Amino acid sequence: MKNVIHKMVSLVMAILLLATTTSWKVEKHYCMGHLVDVAFFVEAQNCGSDISLGDKLEITVNEKSCCSSEVIAVKGKNDVRPAFNDFDLSHEFFLVSYVYSFIGLLEPVEQRSPEFTLYNPPQIVKNIQLLDVVFLI
Repeated sequence: MKNVIHKMVSLVMAILLLATTTSWKVEKHYCMGHLVDVAFFVEAQNCGSDISLGDKLEITVNEKSCCSSEVIAVKGKNDVRPAFNDFDLSHEFFLVSYVYSFIGLLEPVEQRSPEFTLYNPPQIVKNIQLLDVVFLI
């Protein structure tokens, strides 16, 4: 159970780190008040209905267009590297003691043969619990 919780917390932290360091962009294109296209990370496609009167007249209408675009952009963090410039003596002492204790955990343990392998248990002559009517419940 502890391993499952540990894996879930680490997964959530990794997703949180990814979400905060990635730049996000959502672009929506509206044409006449209706949503035409939604695009993530790229530019939304235009509906292609630009207002113009044609090539013969060579006059372009400069009034308010019927199309509009909405861009939602979130810039991610770029400074997620740890800062080692404020490393003082107390941090160094803690780091050295932590590494030393961690390396001590990885040392192999000597396998000793148990000393009671040649010990013979006593012979049971009578069942004393049954004779005294003493039962562990």
